[in-house]
This record gives sequence, C-alpha cells and structure tokens, in this order.
Amino acid sequence: MAQDTAQEAAATPATPARGLLPLVLPALFVGAGASLLLVGVSGLAVRLQHVLWRDLPDALGVGRYSVLWMLVMLTATGVLVGLVVWKAPGHAGPDPATLGLAVTTPLSPAVVPGLLVAAVLVLAGGPSLGPENPVIVANAALAFWLGRRFVPGLPGGVWVALAEAATIGALFGTPVAAALLLSEALVGQQVRGPLWDNVFGPLIAAAAGALTTTLVARPNLDLDLPVYGRPGWGDLLAAPAVASASALLGMTAVYAFPYVHRVFIRLRHPMVALPAGGLVLGLLAAVGGRLTLFKGLDEVAALARDPDGWSAGQFATMAVVKLAALLVAASCGFRGGRIFPSVFIGAALGLCAHALVPAVHPALGVTSGVLGLLLAVTRHGWVSLFTAAVLVPSPGLTALLCVASLPAWLLVTGRPQMQLREDGTAVR
Repeated sequence: MAQDTAQEAAATPATPARGLLPLVLPALFVGAGASLLLVGVSGLAVRLQHVLWRDLPDALGVGRYSVLWMLVMLTATGVLVGLVVWKAPGHAGPDPATLGLAVTTPLSPAVVPGLLVAAVLVLAGGPSLGPENPVIVANAALAFWLGRRFVPGLPGGVWVALAEAATIGALFGTPVAAALLLSEALVGQQVRGPLWDNVFGPLIAAAAGALTTTLVARPNLDLDLPVYGRPGWGDLLAAPAVASASALLGMTAVYAFPYVHRVFIRLRHPMVALPAGGLVLGLLAAVGGRLTLFKGLDEVAALARDPDGWSAGQFATMAVVKLAALLVAASCGFRGGRIFPSVFIGAALGLCAHALVPAVHPALGVTSGVLGLLLAVTRHGWVSLFTAAVLVPSPGLTALLCVASLPAWLLVTGRPQMQLREDGTAVR
C-alpha cells in the first residue's frame, strides 16, 4: 500500500477497542462493494468476450481464433480503447505504466466510468492484462469519495487502504494476500500500536471482499495439477533453478519496459498508440496462438489440464510471446494489471522445464515459475509466494517455494521495477 495511505490509516486510534470499532461497518461496506464491482466488471467482460470471439465470428463465417480474426479484434480493441482514453473524462485515468498495486492519489469519481469501460474492453478484446489495477484504482476513488461524503470523521487515507485491501481480497478469494501486502507496506514505517491494530480495518475489508466474491462468483485458483507428494532431493535444486530462470526472463521485460513505453509515447496520440499496440498484439497472438490472449487465468487452467500436451519448444514459445504481449500491452496504454498474465508466463515456463526434464514435477515447475516471474514483475515477495502457493495447495511444496524464493529475490532486488515515473524512468 502507499506510504501516505498506510500512515494515515495508522493514525487511527490503535490500542483501545473503541478506536477500532468504528472501522467495522465501513470496512464491511467497502469490502462488499469492491467485490461486487470486480465481479460486475469481470462478468461483463466475459459476456462481451463471448460476443466478440464466438458469436460475431460465427455469424461472419470467420474462424474464431484465426490469424485474421485475432489481428482484426486486437486492432479494433486498440481503436475502441484509444477512443475512450481520448474522449472520456480524465482520459480513463493516468498512464497505466506509472501505476502499481498501491494508490497514491485517489482519482475523481468522474474518471471511473471511462476507466472501467476501457478495462472491460481490454479484458474482452484479448490484450494480455488483468483487471486488478483498474479495479483497485476505481474502488479507491469511489470509496474515498463516498467515505468522505458520508463518514467525514475517518481520514481519507483509511478509505483508500480499505479499498485496496478489499480489492486484493476479492481478486484472490481470500484476505491472506491483502494481509501480506499490508505487512510489506508497514515494514520500516513508524506505526503506532500493534500490527493487528493497524491492519484491523483493511483485514475486515479484505475478508468481506473475499467472502462476497466466493459467495457470488465462486472463484477457484487451484489448477488441479497432478498431486505433488513428498519433496525429493532433486526438488531442492529444481525449484530454485526454475524460479531463478523465470525471474531472469521476467527481468528482460522489466529492463525493456522504459524503452518500449518510449516508442509508444512518441506516437503521441492514444488513437495512434493503442491501435498500433493492438496490431502488434495481434501479430504476437498469430505466433503464440489463442492461449496467449486475454488475462491468462482461464488459459493457464487449460495448460494445467494437460501438462504433457505440448512440447518444451511450444511451452517456451507461449511464455516468450505472452511476456512480449504483456510488455506491449502495458506500454502502449491499455488499462489493466500484470499479475494474471505473469501467472500464465511462469506456468508455461515451469511446464517447459517439466517437458525438458520429466523428473521436474509439473506442480513444482508451475509454482516455481510463477513465483520467479511475479517476483520480477511485481516486486512483492509475500504476494508472489502466496499466489504461487495457492495454485497447488501442498505443505511440502510451500516449503520448497520459500527456499526457491531466496535466489530469485537476490536476482531482482534493488533493480528496476516494471513501473515508471512520470518522466518515463523506471522505479527502483
């Protein structure tokens, strides 16, 4: 979470229970509301995706995922999103290349409709981005505006912290990821009172968001890969090796990010940059195939259903193409997040390791690959470890992932992040 929002949230009376009780109802409302917004955006995007990629090509007699249709749809998505960014109030929010998971300054609520329309178009149209960043920004803007209007006694930063935690909880269907992210944000800050006093409200919001999503949408991140048994001696080498290789692959995109972003910035106008980005994504999809489209969560489940169904070369091609697609989509102005595409890239790389060395268990390869890629792209250690672990729940595997995270973290820490400042330079 952003330092200023966390510090304001920490300013809430910490020790007495009566200082924490006023947070309960606001946190519950924000949690449920954030979840419903996420479910609504995702559900609308799925319906639109079916129209664009199933009903429309069938009506026209065109192959659903033919090269021609992928080029047409991704370019058209660039045109539509470019139109929204050009004409919508607030231009559908700031440049997404400058955004992380934390919200520093809440947007005006007038910007939210354009941002959500752009996000739905991206999710349905095929660019390799997920819903997390636009939905976090939208939820923070709405929570801040409504909270200051109806409960002016709470600091504005509290509403932002509640919205961020609620959205993370809703995304993963559990509040644990939000709690881990909060603990990272509070490290090194001068907070008052015990840790649990400082995360009390956000944790309630995350739990409410997670439970609402679970009851309404029934999400399931478990990939149902072959059961992983007891760790072996070889696994102690395989897990760090796969995680480190995945982190190195991710860092190639991180280092290229400012340069690719600069190319699209030079196109100056969103009605030029976004269609151009869409065309490039269409060409990449022609190389990588249909599984390299969209945010990647359904597609990684397709890989997991048949971990031996592709060759090592095919898995490697999908990983590299998806990484390039993520890099282009995040650089040219499409509104979306980078977590779920990173999960696909890491999973494909892990299955590539299994195809090359069958002794590498598919579950070990997938989770280690996802861990390394997320460490490079997000630079959030706990969230990366948690995301990899929930894909294949296994105590023995979780212990191996903790070991694998150490060399991978050494490769990424202190280096540029996949997030840019306003001047186009990389955040460190």
